[in-house]
Amino acid sequence: MRQIFLDTETTGLEPKFGHRIVEVAAVELCNRRLTGRHLHHYVNPERDSEAGALQVHGLTAAFLQDKPKFLEIANEFLEFIDDAELIIHNAPFDVAFLDHELGLAKFKPLNSYCLTITDTLKMAKEIHPGKRNSLDALCDRYQIDNSKRTLHGALLDAELLAEVYLAMTRGQESLFVELESAATGSGTTVNIDDLNLIVLSANQEELTLHSKRLEIIDHESNGKCLWKHLDSASETNNQ
Repeated sequence: MRQIFLDTETTGLEPKFGHRIVEVAAVELCNRRLTGRHLHHYVNPERDSEAGALQVHGLTAAFLQDKPKFLEIANEFLEFIDDAELIIHNAPFDVAFLDHELGLAKFKPLNSYCLTITDTLKMAKEIHPGKRNSLDALCDRYQIDNSKRTLHGALLDAELLAEVYLAMTRGQESLFVELESAATGSGTTVNIDDLNLIVLSANQEELTLHSKRLEIIDHESNGKCLWKHLDSASETNNQ
């Protein structure tokens, strides 16, 4: 499946008050690897940015004056995202602005052109309940270098989001996929038994700490700790 990581910058916070997109960017991921393909445009919003928005992205009206209007890039944008999963941080914000721009250009809503839309902010809140889950906070949590992010920029933010998403979704299955790809360079199946994986069993102290950690996660997620439920089911089946 093609996955497209997308970000926008805008003149303000509410499209219903006439605010517009000033920058849009998207980067492509296939089979958990960045392809190098991306789309990036500065956009002439035909209006000034609010002071708060200008502080965030730094894109002045003078800089944007000779840039294309959204209508001029709409077809290229829709071709790039066609039939892909869109992955956006705080998706409702960007989707509202893109739907507004598409409507002005006489196109259908965004979800008419993509397979699905995934909100990584919602994902992060489920994985890290009660924690800060801004893009900067997630970069810090997953040790992703965001030192170049002095101002918000759609292309850099889309690239950082792709790295954050890969870190958030990295697990045993993706590890085996990466081992398989490294070993074969193709889609040929690798026998896991041939990899000579070393399995270290947890000692009693580690099991106790694990159990306590699951209790904390279960409490913070209001009883939605998957691992705790799996452990309970396993104990029931073994009785």
